Amino acid sequence: MPVHPAEPPSCNPQRRRLLLRIGALAGGAGALASTACATPAGQPPAAARRIACDDFDALWSGFVAAFVQPDGRVLDPDTEARVSTSEGQAYGLFFALVADDRPRFDALLYWTRQNLCGGDLTARLPAWQWGRQRDGRWGVLDANAASDADLWLAWTLIEAARLWNAPTLATEGRALLARIRAEEVVDVPGLGTMLLPGPQGFVSADRLQWRFNPSYAPLHLLRGLASADPGGPWTVLAEQSARTLPAIAPNGLAPDWATWSVQHSAPLRGRWIADTQQGDTGSYDAIRCYLWAGVAPADDPLRPALLQGLSGIQRHTRTLPLPERFATRAAAGTDPAALTRGTAPPGFIAALQPYLVALGDCTGARLLAERLATVCASPTTRLRYYDHALALFSAGWLQQRWRCDRHGRLQRAPSSSASRCPTP
Repeated sequence: MPVHPAEPPSCNPQRRRLLLRIGALAGGAGALASTACATPAGQPPAAARRIACDDFDALWSGFVAAFVQPDGRVLDPDTEARVSTSEGQAYGLFFALVADDRPRFDALLYWTRQNLCGGDLTARLPAWQWGRQRDGRWGVLDANAASDADLWLAWTLIEAARLWNAPTLATEGRALLARIRAEEVVDVPGLGTMLLPGPQGFVSADRLQWRFNPSYAPLHLLRGLASADPGGPWTVLAEQSARTLPAIAPNGLAPDWATWSVQHSAPLRGRWIADTQQGDTGSYDAIRCYLWAGVAPADDPLRPALLQGLSGIQRHTRTLPLPERFATRAAAGTDPAALTRGTAPPGFIAALQPYLVALGDCTGARLLAERLATVCASPTTRLRYYDHALALFSAGWLQQRWRCDRHGRLQRAPSSSASRCPTP
């Protein structure tokens, strides 16, 4: 039975996409500046209540306080249904592993198992969305799975088993991995082996249009899963991500979604087009593409292609303000003002820092850190759920709290020493 949630925290994080799956650089590296989370209702803002974001430990403590309930549910309170997602649970588990917080990890895993997997993580893929239903009861809102969360969950369980010498976690992780292979990895006409965003809803009835999310398969996860499951498709999927990137992001800007369109002819051929539902917009999903490329293992042979294939974002990091949305397939010569919209939230700025550090663009990385510090200096700035998650990934990597080797094995460090920005 689903666990009835306790009264949610009163932080007001940014609304996460619910349909169609959404300081200063220390020593030339990058530590996030301070920001704030919404204060509890009825309590005045106070400097003492701010969540410092200049190190991973402070961010993790703030994330737990704002979004993780005692029963292990990661809550996004800025939604009418008070939702939790498989993504939020998987991210929480990873952060707990990096923090060496085994009790929190166990609570997060128990809640995920009981509420998203019907009590058995080996029996089904996790439902991606859970919350308050229209009749007021609490439970699964959408039973479809989200493959990015599934990959993060399987990899984190396998790595936790290794680092904590807990073989039962590896058993669950490998069982989940087998389900991902069976239900979310497909052979696409004219394209080859690909990772669907979920088991259902991403292939047209005539099987001529296939929708994909470029941010769903981080390179370090695929390398780790290939190490755990050498006979699986993970190495091929990693190579596909680099091979398809030039066509998916022809201007070096990642879209949130992309569609592979197959011509009904023999032999079957296809081409990448702007997504049939989301168009060519790059925003809340796509921001992770740059983050994942930045944190990819430094000696991975595919890393240079990923960094170069996304280099269109680099010039925009000099823009004030950093845009929230990009038109990623605009023709050459298009007025730059027509290519971007909105102002990026703090999490976007944080997510781009590892990418620029990986490029060796120390000047750009410092500018981002200064910009983040300016944004966070405002007393109205609040670090919302997605911002907080992106900042945790970024700060932890920049401070060398976590790294992955070329085999996708997690390397943790207890110190928070800043990462040095490579010389261009």
